[in-house]
Amino acid sequence: MVPAIREAFNAAFSEEKYKAFLAELDAAHPGAIEFRVAETPIFVTKYFTNMLLDACESIVDIIVDPKFNELTSKAIPPGLQVPNENSHSHFIAFDFGICQNEEGDYEPQLIEMQGFPTLFAYEVLIDDVFRKHFEMPSGYDAYLGKFNRETYLRELKDIILGKEDPENVILLEIFPHQQKTRIDFYCTEDYTGIKTVCITELIREGRQLYYVNDGVKTLVKRIYNRVIFDDLRQQSPEVREKGNIFFEDLDVQWVPHPSWFYRISKYTLPLIRHPYVPQTFFLNEVTQVPADLENYVLKPLFSFAGQGVIIDLTQADIDAVKDPENWILQRKVKYADIIQTPDIPAKAEIRIFYFWKDGDARPVPTNNLARLSKGKMIGVRYNKDKEWVGGSFCVFQK
Repeated sequence: MVPAIREAFNAAFSEEKYKAFLAELDAAHPGAIEFRVAETPIFVTKYFTNMLLDACESIVDIIVDPKFNELTSKAIPPGLQVPNENSHSHFIAFDFGICQNEEGDYEPQLIEMQGFPTLFAYEVLIDDVFRKHFEMPSGYDAYLGKFNRETYLRELKDIILGKEDPENVILLEIFPHQQKTRIDFYCTEDYTGIKTVCITELIREGRQLYYVNDGVKTLVKRIYNRVIFDDLRQQSPEVREKGNIFFEDLDVQWVPHPSWFYRISKYTLPLIRHPYVPQTFFLNEVTQVPADLENYVLKPLFSFAGQGVIIDLTQADIDAVKDPENWILQRKVKYADIIQTPDIPAKAEIRIFYFWKDGDARPVPTNNLARLSKGKMIGVRYNKDKEWVGGSFCVFQK
């Protein structure tokens, strides 16, 4: 996105540097990175950064509105209401495609968002290691707003721990050591001191939850929640039974509360009107199907990681939907072939991290991740046979 910097980076790139970078990245937690790591970060101008943040802040205005909970009252699927919902999500992630508009100009377009954690800790590691092996341009940084590495990690730790000791806070997931994102769990342990716990390992006694910490039964007071219910519902009956703890009135604090995964999600997109947010409609509210369906995508509300998305949409796909209230119709955006690589250009998405500390009036931008692709779908599970694609990060012009 910055031609001079891109040309200089590509000219200085070598496979030897890349392999050394990957080796050190892997050495932090050997074998924990299953997804492909891209050869390059994205260099983002101040102008484009401001476009991203302008869109984010306009959405934050909607989220902090006192009416937001009422507007999203139907966002949580029946049977998935979790007690003790708090007043806000501690974390929000906004996903933008780098796109080209009809005038040929580059602009961000919101693809999805989530009131849920993402690779908050791993992105610190990849930035640290990348800078050891590649020369980065001066005046560019991965952190946003008031944050640098030190203050970002302090804010992350403060939000996850709250007022509790690390031993009483856990990162909760389903079979965490089998998850493709487990590198982030291990980095979270490194930076915060909490332990990663499988939902099957929890011990319930009345309103209390415990886990075994180095052989000692330890009280859980606060949960950094990484469990996605769509994943939970695909598990065995025994695991789903363990998952019932979500729906019990327990003496635990959620970070973030599971309801925010649904409130701030694809469900929120039809509420937004902004130049960098493609037109989106609940399918059950569409009175006349657009004649140009090739310019739209169909997305299920309650899925993750791009699963179930129909890109090459037809009327037959619309007719086949049995629960239109659980789908959205979204105007298709044109991803730009923006990242110059040794063969063909790559498309890219940028995820902006927002943190919302208890007591603050609004969430604030903190950090990011990026994903590069040379196929129809963006994401680290796609394009495995290609190079200069995969998970990465942005550095922003200050």
